Amino acid sequence: MKLAFALLTLLMVVMPSFVLSQDRAATERQYALWLEQTIWPRAQAEGVARRTFDQAFAGVSLNWDLPGLIIPGQARPQRQTQAEFRPPARYFASGIVGHSTTIGRRMLNRHATTLAQIEQRTGVPGHIILSIWGRESSFGQAAIPHDVFEILGTRGFLSARAAYFTEELIAALKILQSGYVSRNQMKSSWAGALGQPQFMPTSYLAHAVDGDGDGEADIWRSEADTLASIGAYLANHGWNRDTDWGFEVTVPATVSCALEGIDNGRPVQQWRDMGITRVSGRPFPSPELTQDGYLLMPAGRYGPALIVTSNFYTLKDYNESDAYALFVGHVGDRIKYGVGDFTGPWQPVDDFLRTDIVDLQIMLEAQGFDVGGADGLIGHKTRRSIGQWQAQTGTTETCYPDLQLLSAVQR
Repeated sequence: MKLAFALLTLLMVVMPSFVLSQDRAATERQYALWLEQTIWPRAQAEGVARRTFDQAFAGVSLNWDLPGLIIPGQARPQRQTQAEFRPPARYFASGIVGHSTTIGRRMLNRHATTLAQIEQRTGVPGHIILSIWGRESSFGQAAIPHDVFEILGTRGFLSARAAYFTEELIAALKILQSGYVSRNQMKSSWAGALGQPQFMPTSYLAHAVDGDGDGEADIWRSEADTLASIGAYLANHGWNRDTDWGFEVTVPATVSCALEGIDNGRPVQQWRDMGITRVSGRPFPSPELTQDGYLLMPAGRYGPALIVTSNFYTLKDYNESDAYALFVGHVGDRIKYGVGDFTGPWQPVDDFLRTDIVDLQIMLEAQGFDVGGADGLIGHKTRRSIGQWQAQTGTTETCYPDLQLLSAVQR
């Protein structure tokens, strides 16, 4: 009896991993069929040779450790934890901002001629380009360890955004087919972004340019190509050479934080007339008074406030995070003009998992608020929906979630 019980206990311990390994093996076989029956015909139609296709996927299997996958038998996608999903203050840690600023100033001198040429051609200021370069790859020094075909193949097969990542996978095959980069150099982030500017493959095909005159757009090894490609990307997405990206401001209590967002834009002079002033004490530039400005409060009442321009939203085309675009603009200004920290402090806020925010968004949607979709991101629609809920319930408008709010909305 003791032996039988021991064997039964052993089976109970071993069985789950055995079943999982069998499921994974079956999924790997389905993945191989998907590559052959779905991806190969599409790649071939786009001009990818069979030799290139086989080279791309030689030895490639599913990467089960990636965040955000839909794993067979798992109720929810794996949690995601990259910086854009955390409280925005963490994005502006003094060490990160200081390092980017210090190296950025060196690069401003080192690449002065190249950056001046790019700005003349595209209208995009060199310090903004440098700030993106620093954020994306630490000015080309950050390790980019992942195999792009493993990453995009896995995400194309096991992701909720399968169609998006499948398009990126086809684009990556086209890049390899072009011969600009070797198979071994096709390294990416865990999301499939390539090279020093961290372009997704479709962005590379659309926006990468030759910056050093050698006839190739090499964002892996050429700093000039990297800088020129970032400039081209922003210019192609509508960068306005005649305006700044934004100004830190003081927002009086009489102005609701729920007025945030690109769809609440109004001429800068109207914001001024509502009592919003620049923290520097200087007036808003006269040419921009008649242009639309947009209230930005990335941590609601718990952090700095800004009036931003259309160029801020061009930065968001590079990365949809408000914190990312704000980081680029702020560090760029520190590189070029030597400005200091934000005047408005980042106050402590409660930390959440992305799934917690999804739950909050679903509850707000059920009550009729437009949060912009239950995606787990604390974007401007979620922030202002919180402010609108707070106004309706007679609580102080903060336009940012906390644990007490999460509990109250549930009731």
